[in-house]
Amino acid sequence: QLHLVESGGGLVQPGGSLRLSCAASGFTLDYAVGWFRQSPGKEREGVSCITYGRSKIYADSVKGRFTISRDNAKNMTYLQMNSLKPEDTAVYYCGSPGYWHCPTNWYMDNEYFYWGQGTQVTVSS
Repeated sequence: QLHLVESGGGLVQPGGSLRLSCAASGFTLDYAVGWFRQSPGKEREGVSCITYGRSKIYADSVKGRFTISRDNAKNMTYLQMNSLKPEDTAVYYCGSPGYWHCPTNWYMDNEYFYWGQGTQVTVSS
């Protein structure tokens, strides 16, 4: 069983930055982590995924602005978000498929078995 907890959300002005954290506990051997977001009335969408070996994948909408990273020794995964836009406003979730690599369809939330509770990110002036 893998338990995930997100933190770091908040209110930020357009152009600003935030760093989200995802803390893992429980069965923490060799797991990939994906970041997703969900806005009101929209489906949850994949933002990024990182393998246990730190290979990374990004959605086109965040490439060049967001950076995913992880510290395996601390069981932490991060999402550094720069140049934030109002359309980045959403609840952000971290999830894991329960194995070491990102799923082939990494952007689909039904590929992930474990989820955190989410953290709200609001980009507004």
